Amino acid sequence: MRHHLAQYGINVGVTSLSYWQQGARRPQRAESLRAVRALEEILQLPEESLLRLLAHPAEHADTERPTARSYRSLVEASDVLRALLVELGSPVDGGLHTIGHHERVWIGARRELVGRESQHAVRAHRDGVDRYVAIYHGDPGCAPDRVRVRALENCRTGRVRWHEGAGVLVAELLFDTRLRAGETHLFAYGFEDGTAGTATEYVRGFTYAGGQYALQIRFDDQALPVRCHRFAQQSAAGPRGGRQELTLSGSHRSVHLVEPQVRAGLLGIAWDWE
Repeated sequence: MRHHLAQYGINVGVTSLSYWQQGARRPQRAESLRAVRALEEILQLPEESLLRLLAHPAEHADTERPTARSYRSLVEASDVLRALLVELGSPVDGGLHTIGHHERVWIGARRELVGRESQHAVRAHRDGVDRYVAIYHGDPGCAPDRVRVRALENCRTGRVRWHEGAGVLVAELLFDTRLRAGETHLFAYGFEDGTAGTATEYVRGFTYAGGQYALQIRFDDQALPVRCHRFAQQSAAGPRGGRQELTLSGSHRSVHLVEPQVRAGLLGIAWDWE
């Protein structure tokens, strides 16, 4: 197995493979999940057949959660965000982890963030999950009381809470069913803003590793940036790395990034105005 994985550029120790085989440990880190995907190809198994097993048995639900990182390391307004989540009675681990997330962001003619939409595919890692808590952190000057939450597909809006000074809003998106451990759900939602000043970047925080993420930024014809690039950070206070220049599409006035397997931390696109 180690030899076959090495051909995929993946190095897994004998001890780790033995622990996985015995069930003493479960693959959770991004590199480990990449190895599991490779094993599916090596063993000629259906796509995600092994990954689904990591989140299937309800009796092991506590060991199936991907390792979480504190919001303090991901969001500068962590204390405000934590208080809002407590008000909703929502733990950091909401019982779901992301399989895929496609996000679209619109920048308006005044160079402001007009809104964003998300299409989310998630899998429950415990029984009884019936909601997802979406977090919106606006640009400086954002008026969260004027931000509109939209439930677009397979969900409906529940309670909404915000903190005006920090520009942070959290919203419940309620499902019409209670998921059992291992079940998936596909839903879409959005935020309409336009209340803040000039936007120069869009950042997404990930508390868990794993899952595919795609981000598209679309600009108004009257407000096009001179250059764009992607970047990554391990925490809000950490240095930025992984810089890669992005080319603005001539016809659609947009740039995008695709991350096949996200890591815990921050990922985003920044741009410069003339």
